[in-house]
Amino acid sequence: MSTPQKTAIFLERRGYRQRRLIDAVRLLPILGMILLALPLLWQAEESQSSFNADALIYVFGVWVLLIACSAFVSAFMGGNDVSATTDTPD
Repeated sequence: MSTPQKTAIFLERRGYRQRRLIDAVRLLPILGMILLALPLLWQAEESQSSFNADALIYVFGVWVLLIACSAFVSAFMGGNDVSATTDTPD
């Protein structure tokens, strides 16, 4: 009987990080929806105009934060896609 060959348990670091970045990109819209829905749960106080201003500042702050997060993640993803490289026949 032959012994089974040992296969590598761990993934290549670059491939593993690439997959985790792709997971982060997939979660950003869900995180954005949750964060943008939070002002709907806030309770309005007596001064309604102050509440509206705070909610508007919060929404634009979340919007800027999501843009910054997506730019940060896309900077690390740029051009390192291992699966996109193909051998072209000469």
